[in-house]
Amino acid sequence: MSIPTDRECIDYLIEAGCKKRVIIHCCTVRAVAEEMLTGIKDADGDLVIAGALLHDIGRAEDHSIMHAYIGSKMVENLGLPKELVDIVRKHTGAGLDADDVAEMGLPAGDYMPRTLEEKIVAHADNLVSDNRVVTHEHSVSKLVLKGAFRGADRVEMLHMELSDYYGADLDVISSKIGEFPKLKLIDEYDLE
Repeated sequence: MSIPTDRECIDYLIEAGCKKRVIIHCCTVRAVAEEMLTGIKDADGDLVIAGALLHDIGRAEDHSIMHAYIGSKMVENLGLPKELVDIVRKHTGAGLDADDVAEMGLPAGDYMPRTLEEKIVAHADNLVSDNRVVTHEHSVSKLVLKGAFRGADRVEMLHMELSDYYGADLDVISSKIGEFPKLKLIDEYDLE
């Protein structure tokens, strides 16, 4: 199956039972990812956009760390491309290493973003808190407060890597698209 359009992604989120708040969050992550793509030309933009919109589909069923695994299975069951399945599974923080997976009781598997598209979606999610565009320090601080120091370090490293690709510190995104960006998809679906 091909990569779904924006409308198809929103329909999948609605059909899965995602709450309005989750859909707005996904659309905000999409806006951040879209801005990242203006400077990161090597990525598959359609894949990034669909991944950003679908990354939290698993929150229709679960709000723990397990939502990424559950969401990946939902995307797989929809018959969507494996690249999207992988983006959804690997989007939490800057990935989860084998120790994290064991500590959190997740099913065995690869939860580390490796492709440019996986990394963009994971970090776009790090730059959004609920429906607000934030700096990467927001996510780093949350991880440090939880004692997740390895995860905090990975977010810092991912931020530096993608900022290099982008050509500027990605923390400028909120000044470019706004702290609460206009989300035309939400307006089209009348979700607010």
